[in-house]
Amino acid sequence: MTEMILTLFNGISLGSILLLIALGLAITFGLMNVINMAHGELIMVGAYITYLVQNIFMQYAPEKYFDLYFILSIPLALIVAAGVGVLLEVSLIRHLYKRPLDSLLATWGVGLILQQLARTIFGAPNVGVQSPSFLNGGLELGSITFPYSRIFILLLSLICLACIFYYFYRTASGRRVRAVMQNRQMAECLGVSTRKVDMLTFAIGSGLAGVAGCALTLLGAIGPTIGTSYIIDAFMVVVVGGVGALFGAVAGAFGIGIFNTIFEFLTNATLGKVLIFILIIAFLQWRPSGIVINRSRSLD
Repeated sequence: MTEMILTLFNGISLGSILLLIALGLAITFGLMNVINMAHGELIMVGAYITYLVQNIFMQYAPEKYFDLYFILSIPLALIVAAGVGVLLEVSLIRHLYKRPLDSLLATWGVGLILQQLARTIFGAPNVGVQSPSFLNGGLELGSITFPYSRIFILLLSLICLACIFYYFYRTASGRRVRAVMQNRQMAECLGVSTRKVDMLTFAIGSGLAGVAGCALTLLGAIGPTIGTSYIIDAFMVVVVGGVGALFGAVAGAFGIGIFNTIFEFLTNATLGKVLIFILIIAFLQWRPSGIVINRSRSLD
């Protein structure tokens, strides 16, 4: 029973990590139909921002205030990653809408440039980020210990999801975004500035990638390729959940996380990854549109 509970918790924990990474991708790829292969490098930006803030607090802040560095890093990583996303959208992505292959190749090249830039500034070896003291240890329930860092990532992913839901479905700006994604020509006829909506939406998706990078520093060392190992899984979450469906991304993230953990527990890490790919391929053969199907004229 203990092993079953731990396996389920590890699956939920992995699902929350995938959800936090895939939320930004669900916006840029699912809602904007832009294949952003530099999404992993935006995660890297958030991770290195956390590393820089940590070093600043180590050098200049009193020791008793050190734990505040992580709280400050979350909004700062969001802002900086969103700024990089806006710069990317204005200078490159804007000219490649409705050209998915060109945008894929261009953003892949941008990703390589950002990786090399990170190696030039911070060096090729991985660097460590010290977790704040309030996230050390874990919650003990009997003989089972649930790490505080994993619980924090789960709560952070749910908070980000709630904020995105509120923005898209409860604000006028969010309704304009959904209107543009469903029928761009009609939204333009009604006076919606689609250029501003595109830039804002890409900034939100990029900012969420920065928050994901900040959270990943709790799990281990970071390096220039930290986002590369997660980008394929993030795309799988979006495709399985349904393109353009936020709650589909939630179901896809936790489903992939739980099944992946179960397969790895029953076999090993390599074979478990193979089995989850086979399961996803079989699922998409049966339901090619994903878990949640969006009905709109633009998709038709």
